[in-house]
Amino acid sequence: MYVRHCASSENADAHIKRVKSFLPEHGQVGILCITDKQFGNIELFYGKKIQGVNTPGQQLELF
Repeated sequence: MYVRHCASSENADAHIKRVKSFLPEHGQVGILCITDKQFGNIELFYGKKIQGVNTPGQQLELF
């Protein structure tokens, strides 16, 4: 997934046209345009991850 911020819909349209012009014959690209407000309303959910116990590595002494 690649993300690109565009300052305006006109700027986004220019980038969309550029992507279309570089698309290989058998290529496939999906583009989703969302506003800053929509992006700000994204809800992220994270499951609980089991944390392993970190054992300290061997300490080397230099003298």
